[in-house]
Amino acid sequence: MNPFKNIGLVGRPGHSGVIDSLGRVLDFLQNRGLTAVLDTQTAQLVPGRGDVRCEDAELAQHCDLVVVVGGDGSMLHVAKTIAQAQVPVIGINRGKLGFLTDIPPSKIEVGLEEVLNGNLSVDRRFMLEATKREIDGSERGLGAALNDIVLHPGNAAQMIEFELFVDGRFVYSLSSDGLIVATPTGSTAYSLSAGGPIMHPSLNAIALVPMYPHTLNSRPIVVDGDCEIRLVVAATEALRPKLSCDGQEVFEAKAGDEIMIRKAKTVLKLIHPLEHSFYGACRSKLGWGNRLEKED
Repeated sequence: MNPFKNIGLVGRPGHSGVIDSLGRVLDFLQNRGLTAVLDTQTAQLVPGRGDVRCEDAELAQHCDLVVVVGGDGSMLHVAKTIAQAQVPVIGINRGKLGFLTDIPPSKIEVGLEEVLNGNLSVDRRFMLEATKREIDGSERGLGAALNDIVLHPGNAAQMIEFELFVDGRFVYSLSSDGLIVATPTGSTAYSLSAGGPIMHPSLNAIALVPMYPHTLNSRPIVVDGDCEIRLVVAATEALRPKLSCDGQEVFEAKAGDEIMIRKAKTVLKLIHPLEHSFYGACRSKLGWGNRLEKED
């Protein structure tokens, strides 16, 4: 029995083939007698299509499943509001790697049919949230991320200095281009490019990955996912590091600022077709070798 009746549809412009894939999804939903809910930006890509239109922030209120057509960036764009509402999401890949959007365009109808028939698996991907500790001990929310929270110098090509604490215990002080704090989901994104470890999505772990550290012995560290990460910006007015959540700049730090990073309370329910394999995705997207052929 199909557990999904009202299907949200999100397609971001700028990805090749998005409009074609949106049309195929809409045709599929119409043939199945299901309600298609489009946010305003997606509705502009397919004029006259869809059953319900709403603002981006209201999408989760009108549907019980969201289909994202685009790349992983498109998924990150909607993840925060969708996760808050606990509405599951599935992706059709029209980007590059597509670790989060794993239904290929050639299998749109087959993939959606499997999911709507209940042949699916659900990943519960945890997110991170960043806060700033104020002088009085209170904390001000800065942002949340599915992939990573990054302390970096911004547009300037200069090293920044900071101290790292995990669960209140001092780890090190570091001069570098910054630090990537990545979830298992984000371990195949920016963190991977900086030499961080690949982590299976089911792990309760956080990777701390220095960016171009000014020392040869600074290496990525993997800590428990329930740890509290504290970054203390060095006491110099010459540097104003930036903090980004999933690539979106949310805060400019100054000397002495304390930034806290913890696991968020909400999780993203990411749906896959039943045959989906994380290792298979790594083989196809990262060029890992297939099984060796046995000689007769």
